Amino acid sequence: MAEKKAFLLRLDPAIWTALERLAQSDLRSVNAEIEFLLRDAMSRRGVTPRRLAAAERRRDDSPA
Repeated sequence: MAEKKAFLLRLDPAIWTALERLAQSDLRSVNAEIEFLLRDAMSRRGVTPRRLAAAERRRDDSPA
C-alpha cells in the first residue's frame, strides 16, 4: 500500500458531524469518506491524481 500524506484539517463542527453521518451510512471511516468525496469532486472537475492515472493506464494497456 502506498504511503499516505498526513496533514491537519480544521473543520466546522457541523461539517464534521455531517461527515460522520455520511461515513457511517457508507460503512467508511471519516478519513476514507473525506478522501472519497475529494476524489469525486476532483473527477467532476476533470482532475485525476497522477498515481491513480498511472495505475489506470497500466490496467488499460494490459492484455485482456
